[in-house]
Amino acid sequence: MEQVEARIRSSIDCEENLLTDICRHVIGAGGKRIRPGVALLSNKAVGGKNGDDIINMAASFELIHSATLIHDDINDLGEIRRGREAAYKKYGVQKALIAGDFLFVRSFRLGGTWDSRVVQMVADAATAIAESEIVQSSHEFDPSVSQEVCEKIIEGKTAKIIEAAAMVGSYLGKGSDDQVQKLAAYGLNLGMAFQIVDDILDIDGNVSQLGKSKGVDFIDGKPTLPLMFAIEDPQFGGKLAKMFVKREKTKQEVEEALRLVQKTEAVNRSYKIAEDYKSKALQNLEGIPDSVFKESLSQLAEMVVSRRK
Repeated sequence: MEQVEARIRSSIDCEENLLTDICRHVIGAGGKRIRPGVALLSNKAVGGKNGDDIINMAASFELIHSATLIHDDINDLGEIRRGREAAYKKYGVQKALIAGDFLFVRSFRLGGTWDSRVVQMVADAATAIAESEIVQSSHEFDPSVSQEVCEKIIEGKTAKIIEAAAMVGSYLGKGSDDQVQKLAAYGLNLGMAFQIVDDILDIDGNVSQLGKSKGVDFIDGKPTLPLMFAIEDPQFGGKLAKMFVKREKTKQEVEEALRLVQKTEAVNRSYKIAEDYKSKALQNLEGIPDSVFKESLSQLAEMVVSRRK
């Protein structure tokens, strides 16, 4: 991972210092680095010895993720990202957009020299991110979004890129077709669990650990599993729905809404679904040879759903 970080830093250096500064602002804020971690571990779990090549691919996945964060904040008008001022707030929308595009290009420069199958895996995941953002935006402030649609959004915006990281990592490690498919399924289910827990933490997480305010999804009218489940509640759902559809919400309304959500079974229901996805992820590790890398993938799945408050 230290080598991946070094590769990321070297990849964002360019002749335009401001462009490099914007990228450093985003990437230097940290993050969990789950995508490159999954790529590395999946590669090693099948006996991969790619060395420099897998480091490039792992860095590529993090650059894609960072690019999407810049664009997400512009779309959502988010002000804080990982405890820092959002790039577009600090540098302006135009320059932030250019930086996001630059990160995408740098990503494909790192990972685009591989065969067509690898390029297709990454391109499919990037496409899914864009498609899910459109689906999510079309359902903003809609209190009747189904569980199926919520999970479809999660799959596209988060899970598919983690699936691709596991798939590419194991493919480059010369894993068998069965191993590549199992690890891809592991990544997809891990990503689903990860995002569901993230959505829960937006309701009852610790602000100092989140690096941003709570209730952002509610303010922005984003349909998430815990919010939609809460709106189904026979006692509090009607009031929550009326507040959810409002384009402008007061701080008091947001605080009241979060309290009401916590009075329902929405959080517990959502955690149960996240646990189910975690179990599916672990099941897909069966058949992968025992190693410290497989064990780390298992521990990662456990960690993803244990992030409470």
